[in-house]
This record gives sequence, structure tokens and C-alpha cells, in this order.
Amino acid sequence: MSSTNVSSLQLNAMRNYYESGATKLFDFRKQQLRLLKEAILKYEHEINNALYTDLKKSAEETYATETGLVLADINMALKNLYHWMKPAYAKTNLLNFPSSSKILHDPKGVVLIISPWNYPLQLLLIPLVGAIAGGNCIVLKPSELASATANVVEKIISEIFSGEYIKVYQGEGNEVVPALINSFRFDHIFYTGSIAVGKIIYQLAAKDLIPVTLELGGKSPAVVEDDADIKTSAQRIVFGKFANAGQTCIAPDYLLVHTDIIEKFIIELKKAIKNFYGEDAKQSYDYGKIINEKRFDTLVNYLNDGEKIIGGKYDRSKLFIEPTVLKNISIDSSIMKEEIFGPILPIFSFSNMEEALAIIKKNENPLAFYLFTSGKKKENKWLEKVAFGGGCVNNAIWHFSNTHLPFGGIGNSGIGAYHGKHSFYTFTHAKPVMKTPSWFDPAIKYPPFKGKLKLFKKLIR
Repeated sequence: MSSTNVSSLQLNAMRNYYESGATKLFDFRKQQLRLLKEAILKYEHEINNALYTDLKKSAEETYATETGLVLADINMALKNLYHWMKPAYAKTNLLNFPSSSKILHDPKGVVLIISPWNYPLQLLLIPLVGAIAGGNCIVLKPSELASATANVVEKIISEIFSGEYIKVYQGEGNEVVPALINSFRFDHIFYTGSIAVGKIIYQLAAKDLIPVTLELGGKSPAVVEDDADIKTSAQRIVFGKFANAGQTCIAPDYLLVHTDIIEKFIIELKKAIKNFYGEDAKQSYDYGKIINEKRFDTLVNYLNDGEKIIGGKYDRSKLFIEPTVLKNISIDSSIMKEEIFGPILPIFSFSNMEEALAIIKKNENPLAFYLFTSGKKKENKWLEKVAFGGGCVNNAIWHFSNTHLPFGGIGNSGIGAYHGKHSFYTFTHAKPVMKTPSWFDPAIKYPPFKGKLKLFKKLIR
């Protein structure tokens, strides 16, 4: 559906459906989650084919990084929804004795979810799970760049949900998204994608004071200290960087490796790349492709910013760039000013923490941070010194798969968080309520207040 088909009548019908109260019922929410789960399982083969078409993902990678993560979030919501929806009882201070206090989690209303192309299924449907669990009506805008996956998602959604409950709008994002936001006041906007587009959406939302969740990106560093397990660290970084051909918002964007171990580490990087993807990654079952020619050309230009010590071959006709590691890079080069979002990994050496921190501070507030060390004191010091959205110690990217952890950015890398119960909280409003009985109504709470200061100081502290 193109932007010319954005209709305020359709969106107002969603508002009316929401206000009918149908989506707020526990049984309704649970049933919709079950329907979504059943549909994903039913269309798993079509989903696999679509993601292979869009990004050359294998069925195994699709399940591990897309379908399986959505199913895990649905299962968690089904298991915990009743508990999440229950009023949360809170303490009441002495001043308000004998009142009782609780927090209700109200649905936001009609929400808009906008997803990117790099993980086009799970980055659209995991927020959807939270929005359904929260009791909302939902508009979905999948990425037009991953069109095969977008078409399967629209097929699934239109088959199992009514258009007044959940609706998919397809088309060019720079046309459809402004048309949606300008024709209707959403109650929440959830966007995953680039910082530049995130700023535009933030501005569009601001005019109507629409709350937003922005899951953005940035340059996520991986630091390898001199006491790290070199082989294991190399393997985990290689997987985290080159999964989905490097097109992952939380992929290690560049490496900072201690001078004492950098030569050994480069050897292990080479071994890991060969072990994972073979002599020719173009033929690998496990190695993907670049999304389109525009992105391909941008990435190939980055290859000129340093010395290729691993990889560097590419084929535009196949949208293929092999896993590549660069060294001797200027901190002021374009590859160190922009999120790479591809299978190119700059590597730097450092001799002390201050040197490494100076590089990290060039691109503050990364979405992710990865530290490889066996020292607890070093671990604590690094985690204290670097502000980041989320991350791992002695691992890379897998924190995203833990539904018990909130996922989100900080500063330039985003606003808000989601996954598991945090998705439910993102798409609901925490409404505090205090209830006071009428049988106890002391005069101290009313004017005149003269002479009551000492008593107030005892009660309010």
C-alpha cells in the first residue's frame, strides 16, 4: 500500500475500535498472541524464502536471528501476560496514611511501528508482540528495501487480524511515514533504524507531543584486553561482526586490541573467518549479501580508508563483499565517522585504557559495547568508563537474544527500551492511583496550617 493510500478514515476506524475496549481484555490479547504464533509457524517456509531473497539468510540463521527470537518473545508474553496486567501494588508514605497505592498499566492506544531492512521480520514483530500484549491497535510500516519479507508479513497480518486492529502500510518510507504521522495523532511511535531518520521521526512526533521509542545505531566498539582468551574472543567477534554480512546495528563496528596481543589476535581472526565461511565466502551457505547496490557502493568506498589485511574482494553483480579487516586507518576517515553496517572491520591497537577511550569518545554513546578480558577489575573499570546501550563481556551481540534484558540505546543511539516485559511497559502507560478511605480525615491536613510546621517536618521526609 503506497503513501497515497494513507487514509485518515482507516486510521480513525482503528481509533474507534480501540476505544470500544475490545483490545484491552486479557483473553483477547492472549488469543491474538496465539494467532500470531500459529501464523509464524504456518508460514515459516515462506518466511525463510523471503529472507533468503532479501538478504541470502540461511534457514538456520533466519531462525536464530529472526523467527526464533519472535517466537521466544511471544512465548514469554503468553506465560507472563496475566502477571504483567495485574495492578502493581506500591508502598504509601506516612503522610497519606491510611491510603493504599497501586500502578495500573493502561494501553497507549493506536501505535505506529516502523522497522528497518536488516532484520526485517523480528525488528517489526518483536515490538508488535509488546504492542499486542499492551492492549493497543497497531499500524506496521515494514521496510520497502526488504520487500519479500514485507510482503509475507502483510500476508500474515491481513489473514489473521482485522484492519481496524492491526494494519500494514507498505511503500517508500520517506513518503508513507510522514503521511501517516501528519494525517493522524498516534499515541506512540516505535522506530528502529538510522540516527538520521530517527531525528526526522522525532521532529514529526514532537509537533503533537507523541512519545517515541527510537532504536538507533552508532559505532559499537569491541575492546580486547591483553588478558583475553585470544582464540575464543576472535571467534565470537567474527560471528558478531559478519553475521548477516555485517548488517547488524549491534555488530562490533571496530576493534581496539591491546598492543601486546594484536598480532596473535589477527592470526586468530583469519582462522575464524576461514573456519566459518571457507576459502571463498561467496560460496558459503552461512554468508549473506548486501541489501542493495547503493549500500554496496558505500561499503566498497570504505575499503580505501585502510590497509586490507584480511579479505577485501567484492562482486557487485552478487552484492557480495567478503569478510574484511582493515588496519592503518585514520581516526578522521569516513569509515570512522559513520556506522559501517557491513562486513568491514577496522582494527586499532592500544597500550592503555586512556588511548582506547579517546577513540571511543570520538563516537560517544554506542548502541553496544563488547569487552574481552579475564580480569574482574578491568571489567568493572571499562563498564564504568563507557556509556552504552547494552553489551557483553567476553561475547558479542548475543545479549539481544536474552528476552529478560531490556534492549535500547542511550544518547545518540536511542531512546527507550524493549524486549520481554520491557516491550509491554513501552506500549503501556504506568498509571498510579492512590485510594484514601473516608473514615479517617485528620484536621492537620487542612488549613489553617499555622503552628503545624514541626509536625509536617516529621511526616514529610
